[in-house]
Amino acid sequence: MTRSLTIALDGMGGDHGPATVIGGAEVASVRHPAVRFLIFGDEAKMRPVLEQHPRVAAVSEIVHTDVSIAMDDKPSQALRRGRKTSSMWLAIDAVKTGRAQAAVSAGNTGALMAMSKVILKTMPHVERPALAALWPTMRGESVVLDVGATIAPEAFQLVQFAVMGEAYARVILGVERPTVGLLNIGEEEVKGTEQVKEAAQMLREAKLPISFYGFVEGDDLGKGTVDVIVTDGFTGNIALKTAEGTARQVADYLRAAINRSWVSKLGYVLAQGAFRILAKKLDPRSSNGALFLGLNGLVVKSHGGTDALGFASAIDVAVDVASADLVKKIVVDMEALSGFEAAAGRARNQNNNEETEAALS
Repeated sequence: MTRSLTIALDGMGGDHGPATVIGGAEVASVRHPAVRFLIFGDEAKMRPVLEQHPRVAAVSEIVHTDVSIAMDDKPSQALRRGRKTSSMWLAIDAVKTGRAQAAVSAGNTGALMAMSKVILKTMPHVERPALAALWPTMRGESVVLDVGATIAPEAFQLVQFAVMGEAYARVILGVERPTVGLLNIGEEEVKGTEQVKEAAQMLREAKLPISFYGFVEGDDLGKGTVDVIVTDGFTGNIALKTAEGTARQVADYLRAAINRSWVSKLGYVLAQGAFRILAKKLDPRSSNGALFLGLNGLVVKSHGGTDALGFASAIDVAVDVASADLVKKIVVDMEALSGFEAAAGRARNQNNNEETEAALS
């Protein structure tokens, strides 16, 4: 049983808006009957959909706004146009004010990150937030970060990602001491960018409460060699979308092969159970939902093009991290960095929040 939680939903976010958001809440409410929802958006568009889902209607409150953020809006435009009035802003603000314990949106990623930073601010000792995704592996699941929040982090920021990712893995994967690896083009110490090599040296030398494995390569993502893989947002986002596209490609190949002859169709009938397990493993919807780490609050990003089942997976992530008080755990772990370039870290953290606010002026 999940303790009583309220999850704020951006009802207008994503490619399909209320149909996906409310449909996903329907699926999630079966899994988490104690969870309530605050749904922000255009009531005239959401109410008819909500009436089709009485289970969600019974545990939800609609908060009306007729302002929504388009998927192609630039973050600066979204901040100017949607500040304090858009469905995305109001969902995040519900976390700040304590009306909700986490927010979920399938909307514009850049706008979601910008608004989250303005409203919630980054926590102490964190310079840049990271977007952490769950990655299916041969061993189960791993945490991969960053997958799109910070495109070109500095070495020390990669170290911060490692600490935050390790805390997230303990909560979401239930691993007592997760192993952490840095994604690189080889395992040798001489390979990689200067930022990656410098971050590896810091992780080896710093007395941090994490188990640093060393460098890992692209094929280690699927193997599950480590519990946490740290990379920059540019590389991580490309890797994520490549993996999802490959999964869909393999699924299409299998369907084509099954329908090729009556013999292959018979083989499918005889092995339906195995094919169902494989299909679930290959389905990106089952691991949908990336969490912004490093903020003073919980915000989960769902894929914009997902369906109700995928959005429900994003809600699952929000429920899990809210139930575990993840923010408090990361704050404690980040204190371990206070003796390691602490003064510079605090100064950059303050400047980062001030720069974000200045973008609104």
